[in-house]
Amino acid sequence: MSFTNLREIPARLNRSQLAVPGIQTRMFEKAANSNADIVFLDLEDAVAPDDKPQARSHVVEAVNDIDWGGKSISVRINGLDTHYMYRDLIDVVEGCGSKLDLLLVPKVGTASDVYAIDMLLTQIETAMGFKNRIGLEIMIESALGMQNINEIACASDRIESLHFGAGDYAASLHAQTTHIGGVNNDYAVLSDADDTGQRQRYISDIHHHALSTLIIAARANGLRPIDSAFGDYSDSEGYIASAKRAAALGCEGKWAIHPSQIGLANEIMGPSETDVTRAKGILEAMKAGAKEGKGAVTFEGRMIDYANVRQAEMLVKKASLISAAKS
Repeated sequence: MSFTNLREIPARLNRSQLAVPGIQTRMFEKAANSNADIVFLDLEDAVAPDDKPQARSHVVEAVNDIDWGGKSISVRINGLDTHYMYRDLIDVVEGCGSKLDLLLVPKVGTASDVYAIDMLLTQIETAMGFKNRIGLEIMIESALGMQNINEIACASDRIESLHFGAGDYAASLHAQTTHIGGVNNDYAVLSDADDTGQRQRYISDIHHHALSTLIIAARANGLRPIDSAFGDYSDSEGYIASAKRAAALGCEGKWAIHPSQIGLANEIMGPSETDVTRAKGILEAMKAGAKEGKGAVTFEGRMIDYANVRQAEMLVKKASLISAAKS
């Protein structure tokens, strides 16, 4: 490892992140009783302009009064380019900040955007005398944000996670798509023709580079990378495929915009019992090898060393968090 040590962020399950419109109060109790790791109450895209003041009041009341069952609670404020943001931050944090875990900040474009939120948030916390410190979730959903992602990722020690916003990111690039998540059938390559003249068509993921870039920036700064929403909540197979791609790249979790997506995210983004059992076996095998002065041992017919140990330790740690959340 580098001599530079990554800072420690609060240990927090983030396999699934359920989006709940701040104006839809009937959804709040259902969200509280769900199996989502994090619930975010939305004041931004899911709330019409005329409804935003009422949504703020609903959110403050809900955070204060509902038993969220140990879930992490976040609120997505409006963007810094709107006149709604400052009122969101002041009303929500002053009204329920002592019970709030996170703020989700949309459309972050530069490190100074994060600085502005951090400055105002710090002043409110100090003035109100809060004992807790609210973390930040940062959404990268524009070409500007992606260009500045490395500076953004280390702009505040409040930041816990980077989130990819596929829909607005595609709009920022003027991409020819109206999907949020999923594939674009035009983004494909053709194989060479076979002996019969037939060619195979392979569809690729238009967001692979962007998501991979976000994951690298997040992990390089000790943050959790979280994948975007998948718009078609009736397509469970598509959601599963999208989540598996994100997990394979290194994402820690994925958004759920419908309760049916929560269990899928939890299963895909969490280690299986088989994975955890194997990880514990690796740790035991390396422990036994260390007693014999070995830096590498054979486990299940394969050579393993301390790189495998680091992977195994992360799996076991996550399994412990999941177990603690269930108890």
